Amino acid sequence: GKHVNVIEINGVINPVAAKFITEAIDQSEEDGAQCLIIQMDTPGGLMDSMRSIVKKLLSARVPTVVYVSPPGARAASAGVFITMAAHIAAMAPSTNIGAAHPVTLGGSQQKENKAMMEKVVNDAVAQIKGIAKKRGRNIKWAEKAVRKSVSITEGEALKLKVIDLVAPDLDSLLAKLDGRKVKIDSQTKVLATKGTSINRRQMGWRYRFLDIISNPTIAYIMLMLGIYGIFFEFSNPGAIYPGVLGAIFLILAFFALQMLPINYAGLALILLGIVLFIAEVKIISYGMLSVGGVVCMLLGSIMLAENLPEYMKISKGVIYPAILVSAGFFVFAAAMALRARRKKPTTGVEGLIGEVGVSETVIFPEGTVSIHGEFWRAECDERIEKGERIKVVGVDHLKLRVIKV
Repeated sequence: GKHVNVIEINGVINPVAAKFITEAIDQSEEDGAQCLIIQMDTPGGLMDSMRSIVKKLLSARVPTVVYVSPPGARAASAGVFITMAAHIAAMAPSTNIGAAHPVTLGGSQQKENKAMMEKVVNDAVAQIKGIAKKRGRNIKWAEKAVRKSVSITEGEALKLKVIDLVAPDLDSLLAKLDGRKVKIDSQTKVLATKGTSINRRQMGWRYRFLDIISNPTIAYIMLMLGIYGIFFEFSNPGAIYPGVLGAIFLILAFFALQMLPINYAGLALILLGIVLFIAEVKIISYGMLSVGGVVCMLLGSIMLAENLPEYMKISKGVIYPAILVSAGFFVFAAAMALRARRKKPTTGVEGLIGEVGVSETVIFPEGTVSIHGEFWRAECDERIEKGERIKVVGVDHLKLRVIKV
């Protein structure tokens, strides 16, 4: 056990981060590490993911240390709960902690939503007070962090007994941890971290990939690509590649969206907009269906992740171009379809009328003509000499009715 394990969490607290921290705690328990240090810089994240991390920290059988680092980092929102749930909480200089007021979806003006928000806040307050009491930290400040979104620096946090120590770097942290007593269940463990080896555990490619696609903007882009792929496959059955890629993007998008607190009404509006665009290609509505599709996509995209912190919103710089490109494409497709419908037929019986050819024999009243390299029986009320140009004016089964050009 002469080593410590170190992991880094930089970014939003989501199911990927929760799984990574949980596995790191399990590994540290198995390999007998002196402690697990979670070096963290987070603006917050999902409450469900935070709760799973807190439960694991409170029941961990290995000493856990949450270290808000490097300088300039923060432990905001869900990060406050995680920091206070560790056996030892530490911060680097020029860092801050706080602003833990919950944020939920939906409009906040209605009485029902206000009542629901009050329940969420009271639940979060009860949880953080329980965490602070178990770890012997400042209960009053913990409640203020949730109710009033207060935020403090590392120096203030140390003075108010929100954290246990301040360390400028990892080596300094290990030196200050040496000799500290940590109570695990009914036993007390004395840390011996001075001069120990450091085992850094990085996120594997699987975790990194899942973390990237859980970004709201990336999830939105994959959703649009998936919809386009399925649309092209339906438009051109047998193309295969658009359908396969579209299905993959849709599966990844739905996986990513389930990790985000999305507004399902917004998602339904986006899908309705795509249905209206497809209907525009099949039904002549003189652009009304396309207008409805644009409105649905615009409202749905804005609603998809509304009333959330900035780091969890879909970028407007992606939403508006995506809507404009989609609208332009489907309007163009509808225009091409309408143009094709109005265009003169080029095949079949209808395609022969109006075509110009050459008489291969004398026609009076019947003879043979050549059109597009094909020989046809033809009839005419006037005499047409061999080699003269003729024009088709009617078709009767396999006989053409022609006139002299």
